[in-house]
Amino acid sequence: MIFYIVGIFSVTIASCSQVLLKMGANKQYPAGIREYLNPFVISGYGMLGVSMLLTIVAYSHLNYLSVPVLEAIGYILVPVLSFFVFREKISLQKAIGILCILIGIGIYYLL
Repeated sequence: MIFYIVGIFSVTIASCSQVLLKMGANKQYPAGIREYLNPFVISGYGMLGVSMLLTIVAYSHLNYLSVPVLEAIGYILVPVLSFFVFREKISLQKAIGILCILIGIGIYYLL
């Protein structure tokens, strides 16, 4: 059970890091090197590294059939975080996609 929590935490960290990387990409910097050496990018890549290590730990103890379900959580978290952070609208296509992911996870666990 603890490794499922570690896996969910890892996916959450990866989703947050994607938001940070987009925040860094949306800013304008005077010098080219500053585009890569700014707090958003550095912390985003740092979080991706932590997420990768946590993912390795979690996946080494989980059944390989449960891994795709954990990864699918990221496909749901990123649009939701983008809605709250960037005020991006969740289009009908995105909402249908998220619903399909949730239905797929439900069917996966029922079978």
